[in-house]
Amino acid sequence: MADKTAPQAAGRAPAVDQPDKIRNIALVGHSGAGKTTLVEALLAATGTIQRPGRVEDGSTVSDYDEVEIRQQRSVNLSLASFLYGGTKVNLLDTPGYADFVGDLRAGLRAADAALFVVSAVDGVDGLTRMLWEECALVGMPRAVVITKIDQQRGDFDEVLTACQDAFGDGVLPCYFPCEAGLIGLLTGRCFDYSSGERVERDPDPQFLDRLAEQRGALIEGIIQESEDETLMDRYVSGEQIDVKVLIEDLEKAVARGSFYPVLATSVPHGDHPGPVIGMRELLEVMTQAFPSPMEHGIPAVTRVDGSPAKDLTCDLDGPLVAEVVKTTSDPYVGRISLVRVFCGTLRPDDTVHVSGHGMADRGHEDHDVDERVGAITSPLGKAQRTMASCIAGDICAVAKLTHAETGDTISSKDAPLLMAPWSMPDPLLPTAIRARSKADEDKLSQALARLVAEDPTLRLENNSETRQLVLWNMGEAHADVLLDRLRSRYGVEVETVPLRVPLRETFSGKARGLGRHVKQSGGHGQYGICHIDVEPLPSGGGFEFIDKIVGGVVPRQFIPSVEKGLRMQMERGVLAGYPLVDIRVTLHDGKAHSVDSSDMAFQTAGQLALKDAAGKTQILLLEPVDEVSVLIPDDYVGAVMSDLSSRRGRVLGTETIAGGRSLIRAEVPQLEITRYAIDLRSMSHGTGTFSRSFLRYEPLPSHLAEKVAAESRE
Repeated sequence: MADKTAPQAAGRAPAVDQPDKIRNIALVGHSGAGKTTLVEALLAATGTIQRPGRVEDGSTVSDYDEVEIRQQRSVNLSLASFLYGGTKVNLLDTPGYADFVGDLRAGLRAADAALFVVSAVDGVDGLTRMLWEECALVGMPRAVVITKIDQQRGDFDEVLTACQDAFGDGVLPCYFPCEAGLIGLLTGRCFDYSSGERVERDPDPQFLDRLAEQRGALIEGIIQESEDETLMDRYVSGEQIDVKVLIEDLEKAVARGSFYPVLATSVPHGDHPGPVIGMRELLEVMTQAFPSPMEHGIPAVTRVDGSPAKDLTCDLDGPLVAEVVKTTSDPYVGRISLVRVFCGTLRPDDTVHVSGHGMADRGHEDHDVDERVGAITSPLGKAQRTMASCIAGDICAVAKLTHAETGDTISSKDAPLLMAPWSMPDPLLPTAIRARSKADEDKLSQALARLVAEDPTLRLENNSETRQLVLWNMGEAHADVLLDRLRSRYGVEVETVPLRVPLRETFSGKARGLGRHVKQSGGHGQYGICHIDVEPLPSGGGFEFIDKIVGGVVPRQFIPSVEKGLRMQMERGVLAGYPLVDIRVTLHDGKAHSVDSSDMAFQTAGQLALKDAAGKTQILLLEPVDEVSVLIPDDYVGAVMSDLSSRRGRVLGTETIAGGRSLIRAEVPQLEITRYAIDLRSMSHGTGTFSRSFLRYEPLPSHLAEKVAAESRE
């Protein structure tokens, strides 16, 4: 044991020379499950740090960001690496709150296996179930660790049953807790931690029946996944299967992603000062059962133009292909990119090609640029440990890639390649902001550009209609973090303002209007008179202008001026300041003056005529209606459908989806779903998702239209 947990040299990054000696593991679980605390315990157990920090004190390696320290929860993907038994483990600590699912998916992209962290106190939540399903879709190897087994309200057996119900077949414990520590089901030994050290001994007699029962279930589960087809017959016939054979088959099944061992840990914290339990057992599964990068495969790769590229493997001598999984910006250090190398070797001072495609809708314009790599380091919290190079399968931090954004591909400048992007959720919660002062306004655009480059789940919209700057984000917590970063990192003070939904105006019926602009003030005057008829067009009809002038009462050169004035007034609206749409205007009469008529006079006359016509009929306000698709567990279908109806929505139908879920389709006014991302999460306990797309404009109900018109006059 001593050689495996020997203290590692301070300031030096753990290094290995082959990809098969690397394990990239994402820690996944709901907020408060104990992921960050578990990282601290593992780092301390391997001698990487002298003593574990505490989330409550803001002293942990993973949560070093000022926002994380203040909020006492992870909001960023972070990397912590250590050596154990000659194997380098890259632990990717992912946020457990649903708003930060972008960083979580980035962690899964960089990892070759996922360790699901479940609290013995809180159990399994909806987000953890959804993430298990995501990992299953891509064949990600998984294991489960149940934390906080020492707490008074912790119940290992109850949570184990919940995990088996939620995650399905193949979820079986390799250990179960006892008063002294853990009992290993395969070895039949008790690992006693009561003295503060791990002591192996025979289990106490009261646990023997449970040991026999659960050991049999585990062995049967392993044998079912074994590649040795004779093993089951030998076991059924009563033959004692060698423990080494069982362990080897277990490790192979875990690496294939068909068997999911359950472990147990306890880390002292707060009112629970007991010993650290289960670190060595967890480390052995991480290094011996989880697959190396060579076993997990590489995402699809094409040339930059989209043409096929040859298949690649995790070869440190192959062509360079790496991906930026996380970008951070620091006002003093500059941009730092967390990079997973899939093929080849990345070295300091190399000139590489950086490609980013397919994210233009979120503010990431397509880009291809050559850049020089700065220092390569292995981050450990705020500390950056120098690396001589980063080989295939490894993860590192790279400085000074000034154009690199999250999701970009790094490859050889002589043979540029592009990796298929990973799935990112759409940001569906809009937050309208404005700078607090002129000085803040000057700095705001640059600060927002940096935030957009870091975070693919953020979309920036500068709405020309409502004249609002809108941050589309994942939820309230995500918005709070973004605003906090603007203030603390970039020194920009902003305030949120009520979101304006872009409405439209239209005529309800026909009307006649007179535009008279006659001014005489000495010298050249202003003279323009026009008579128009206005009638509504069907929805989506746009604008039609018809010239019916006869006899030259309006000279030909001024007719386009009338149309221009009409269009200008349509942009400004005639009731509440929203654009006027779907009308036909006929110019049928007017007057001109040989000296005082001008382009500007008839532009103004056209505007006045449209206003005059608007005063003679009812002006309708139109609201945008979205087509909304809600994916929800069957248990919440009734509540969601009722809620959509209360939002003036029209439910179009439901569709049954595999896995006990339903897809609800509805048409809902945008005014009613500006905060739907928050409300749906609350209704479904974090298990519901939705998408939306613009459908059409419809008349706003009269009582709401009157309210909007009154507010516009204030």
